[in-house]
Amino acid sequence: MSAQHGVKAWRSERLSALGSSIFSEVAAWKAEAARGGADIIDLGIGSPDQPPSETVRRALAEASLQIDNYAYPATKDGMPFKQAAAAWMKHRFGVTVDPASEMVTLLGSQDGLAHLAMSICDPGDAALLPNPGYPIYAGSLALAGVEAILMPLREENDYLPDLGAITEEQWDRAKFILINYPNNPVSAVADLAFFEKVLTKAKEHHVLVVHDLAYSEMGFDGNEPPSILELPGAAEQAVEFHSMSKSFNMAGCRIGFLAGNREAVGALRELKANIDYGAFYPIQQAAVAALQEAIAAPGKPKVGKLYERRRDLFLDALRSEGWDIKPPKATMFVWAQLPEMAWDMGAAWTSRTISQEMLKATGVVVVPGEAFGSEGEGYVRIALVEDESRLLEAAARIGRFIRGEVNS
Repeated sequence: MSAQHGVKAWRSERLSALGSSIFSEVAAWKAEAARGGADIIDLGIGSPDQPPSETVRRALAEASLQIDNYAYPATKDGMPFKQAAAAWMKHRFGVTVDPASEMVTLLGSQDGLAHLAMSICDPGDAALLPNPGYPIYAGSLALAGVEAILMPLREENDYLPDLGAITEEQWDRAKFILINYPNNPVSAVADLAFFEKVLTKAKEHHVLVVHDLAYSEMGFDGNEPPSILELPGAAEQAVEFHSMSKSFNMAGCRIGFLAGNREAVGALRELKANIDYGAFYPIQQAAVAALQEAIAAPGKPKVGKLYERRRDLFLDALRSEGWDIKPPKATMFVWAQLPEMAWDMGAAWTSRTISQEMLKATGVVVVPGEAFGSEGEGYVRIALVEDESRLLEAAARIGRFIRGEVNS
């Protein structure tokens, strides 16, 4: 009830449907540990610890000094960023996108993910979502009054949804299906053959395919994550989110884009025109510099190389400490099944309890898998966002914790 005994509650009930509050809990655990004097190694939030290139930083600095860049961004020509993004899509994936009609600029891809359901669905509609999945996926549906039909992602199926397990009735009810490869949190990858299967089924039921490709430049072991828009005719049935945050170390800048189906892109553009005035223009110009730099230097190692080195170092160290984890194929995350614990705290270990107890005992922050959905129970997500020395220190502390040499 929004009001009890005649007293109005100034909090929407839909906020309760936004999903797990575990991120707030983890922040509180972290603050408590810090107050207790713990040396915190934060492997929780996936925020890059490296800056963008000097070229990008200079572009931002110079643009910020231009006095005419402080008007509403919507009053300026936003095409340079979209044109650069379209050129990068052509360079990176061989995909041709019309920047005027098949692309919309976002305040980070999360902005678009949060608002897409509101722009293409009506209350009572349904959408197919991965479980586990990035929290805003389910949160955006809750805000829009859209039902989530969950698709389990499990290790035995390489963390791909079992398309055959989705009933015809569910396909018919769904307005869109959301997929995310490379995946956050499970760090799995998918190929064009899988995307083709999704598109084929989606076309049969007139379902929009929404692909979140925020980690496109973070493949490991020679893997180059593809775009679903590479498939012939895909833009008629699909849209794809891209972000400058992780692949270009521009997380704080909040800029990305959606490309693909004109109707869906146009719907999101129309909604956003009523919500915000666009990305700060100097940030758009910095993003242009980043995209142009990537096009001009195709042989330059991508940011994924950094996280691949960290993955190898960290997992080798954890293995020597007694926790053997299957190596991820992409992203900046390790999706780790809970370790065998050498000590018993009197109750069954869950992803939440092990994360909390580990932080209290060691100062190492990880995120419980349950924060991403019910299929995440039994796992924790570890972000490789500290330098190598700190990752080695984290592994050593975790090893002492799981062996029972230190506990809370």
